[in-house]
Amino acid sequence: MSASGAAPRAILELRLRVWGMGADNQPFHQNATAQNISRTGACICGFEHKVKVGDVIGVQYETKKARCKVIWVMEAGALKKVQVGVELVVDQECPWLSQLPEEMRGALPPGAHANRRRFQRHKISFPVELRDERVNTPMRVNATDVSGNGCYIETVMPFPVSTLLRLDFWIDQERISGSAEVRTRDPGVGMGIEFTGLKEELKRALQSHLDKLDPGMSAQKQTPSQ
Repeated sequence: MSASGAAPRAILELRLRVWGMGADNQPFHQNATAQNISRTGACICGFEHKVKVGDVIGVQYETKKARCKVIWVMEAGALKKVQVGVELVVDQECPWLSQLPEEMRGALPPGAHANRRRFQRHKISFPVELRDERVNTPMRVNATDVSGNGCYIETVMPFPVSTLLRLDFWIDQERISGSAEVRTRDPGVGMGIEFTGLKEELKRALQSHLDKLDPGMSAQKQTPSQ
């Protein structure tokens, strides 16, 4: 079985960090090896913890992180331990793209997910304060994947889906407050949050602020079009 569908694959061995929630409901964080790699997925060897098909795990190659969905699991004996086939979650950037042969770095294969987000997400560290409206306890965190419409928070113990939150952050010298809701929950990895209580003009102001903060966005604007 393939972790990447119809995508071309490269036989490589890349050292990764992987983390998530094991089948025993205990969080894990360990080294592993990615093999049989494509733009959209990989076979990861050396899992010391069992995971289930459908689980979402975090992966990191060098400094680049992404979230992947487990699509198959196989016992691989004492040396390789557990092998896991993974596929990048929709809109996640391929963390090992630079290691793929040049001919595999181009367009995604037919049927690959297109980015349909209304606001572009930025892979930057953006401080926010969240409060579960039921207990009003502040949670100061850094969003690692953020846009004017929402963000992803890395946490081992994410809130349940549909949890209502109070949201506070800063745009320059202005403190912005609003409401938010947990839309996705990945145990051991994090949670996706939608800014449900921000007015449209505030969402656009936040997006503009994030565009300025993201050095990658600045580099794109300076690159002349082909």
